[in-house]
Amino acid sequence: MRKTEKQKMLAGEPYRPGDAEIAADQAANKVWLVRYNAALALPVSERHALLSERLGHVGTGAVIRPPFFCDYGYNIRLGDGVFLNFNCVILDVVEVTIGDRTQIGPAVQMCAADHPRDAAMRRCGLEFGRPVRIGNDAWIGGGAIILPGVTIGDGAVIGAGSVVTRDVAEGQTVMGNPARPRHPKPSL
Repeated sequence: MRKTEKQKMLAGEPYRPGDAEIAADQAANKVWLVRYNAALALPVSERHALLSERLGHVGTGAVIRPPFFCDYGYNIRLGDGVFLNFNCVILDVVEVTIGDRTQIGPAVQMCAADHPRDAAMRRCGLEFGRPVRIGNDAWIGGGAIILPGVTIGDGAVIGAGSVVTRDVAEGQTVMGNPARPRHPKPSL
């Protein structure tokens, strides 16, 4: 049986983003985003209910401050007590998982969407995705960018403005572009 373009997308295989089924999902998500982003004045509990309408999983006490932007929503999984500040962007062509109690600063971008490195494949209009996984109790500073396929371990810290191109180990602090481990200063 031949896979649909959406099935290919969800499996992380090259797919054509202009497919009608995918376009319909994007259109539905745009309608939902307008509703969600207009809900800033609503109580947190009502915004939580709105998140639960669209996202794949929304843990107890999870909060996303509008405005918020994503491709589909249904590929996003938030653990308990997750907090995303204003202007976060999640390109969720495949699963983006954020663990319990993780705190994410304003204007953070999590990009699971990717493009072929081969120019001929790009000219054909193909795209693919690689999952982004963020563990429990992580902290991601404002303006950080998490690239496709990156896993960030439990308790890791990502400095503000960092571009995370590689996996980050549990408990590790990274910063910069590209993000590199922070080495503690020797004590006096």
